[in-house]
This record gives sequence, C-alpha cells and structure tokens, in this order.
Amino acid sequence: MRNDNRGNDQLRPVKITRDYIKPAEGSVLVEFGGTKVICTASVSTDVPSFLKGTGSGWITAEYSMLPRCAPTRIPRDAVKGKVNGRSQEIQRLIGRSLRAVIDVKKIGEKSVIIDADVIQADGGTRTAAITGAFVAVYDAFSLMMLNHDIKENPVRGFVAAVSSGINSSGEAILDLDFSEDSTAQVDMNIVMTEAGEFVELQATAEKKSFADDKLSAMITLGKKGIKELITLQKKVLGVK
Repeated sequence: MRNDNRGNDQLRPVKITRDYIKPAEGSVLVEFGGTKVICTASVSTDVPSFLKGTGSGWITAEYSMLPRCAPTRIPRDAVKGKVNGRSQEIQRLIGRSLRAVIDVKKIGEKSVIIDADVIQADGGTRTAAITGAFVAVYDAFSLMMLNHDIKENPVRGFVAAVSSGINSSGEAILDLDFSEDSTAQVDMNIVMTEAGEFVELQATAEKKSFADDKLSAMITLGKKGIKELITLQKKVLGVK
C-alpha cells in the first residue's frame, strides 16, 4: 500500500470549490490531497500585439508558488527580479492546455488571464492548476455570456491533467504526492482532453530508464485519472 493507503490506480481526494475569490470573473480553490492551488480567471480587453485587429482573443496564465507553500520558504519572484524557469514552463503549459479546448476566435479581442497560485504544495501542483483553471475559465465565460460580452460559449470540450509514475518498487502509480515524486524511478505529467487527445505527455526517468510497457502502464493510469477528474469538473459545474 502507498503511504496514504491508496491503491496504485487511485487519485488523492480531489475537491474543487468555485467562486473562491469573489472579485474575479471565475475562480476556484482546487485541492489534490495536500496540494492546494487558487486559480482565478480575469477578463481583459487587451490582447497580444500579434492579435490586434484580428478579432481573435487569447488565453494566457501566470503561475506562482507562495513563499510558505513548502516546508522551507520560497522567495517571491518579485524580490528575485525574474520569474524562474520552472514557473515559466508551467504557466506556458497551463495556457496551452486551455487553448487546446477553447475557440479563441469566439472571445473577440479579449484576453483571459489565469493566475494559478500554489498555497500548499504536496506534489502535482501543475496538474492541479490545469484542472482547476479550466473550471475557473468556464465560469468566466458563463459570466461573459450572461453579460452579453460574448454570444456563445467558446469551450469546445473539457481538459484536465494528472501525474503518474513508476515508484521505487517498479510499480506504476497514479497522482503522486511529494514523497512519492521525490523517490520515483520515473515521473510523468499527462494533460488530456475530454475527447481522449493529449495536450502534453512529459515522462522523465529520474533514477532508472524505462521500457515501453512501463510507459503504457503510466498512460493507462493517467487516462483513468483524467476521466475521473473531468467527471468531477462536470459535476462541480453542473454540466451533463
């Protein structure tokens, strides 16, 4: 058994709380076990320069780990004077993941900016951020439709993300917490749409190289987990 008594194919307890930050057009607190991320969606009438005059909108993201989300304090990027490479990688991934299921042409020349702030980190912060950010964006679009800022919902389908890996015993496991991630032979992040199409597969051998049967096992677990996460997203949003 794993340290929290989960089966190898089980997600941690997942909870998504909507309308967590009242001023934002869309917001959630998403919890994957001990990992907690606040995701807000803000609507702006500005777009990147390459989209000006095209009538098309944009989805982008900013990601940050708050100083005491981890056992030791993490200095703020503002103090360091630059965004670290890991944060840049994750915020780009969040943006790509959402744009994969959103028709930005239906937004008009507006941007939706996701802020993903990790308030407690216990592994899987990027996957939790993507899963929560989608719900926040969906709520933002619902409000835009209510206010007649857009004519129809630009969401083409749902998207979610989860981690999988090969633990120190050589077994494939789903949704790694920090203790599992830090000792894993392989860790993998999977972003997948409701249609079963991948946005990203990122598998890295940390301690031992792996064969294709291990890769297949991790992907199979990831698909199972993402299907469960999308079911939860729909339940939270009241979407059939």
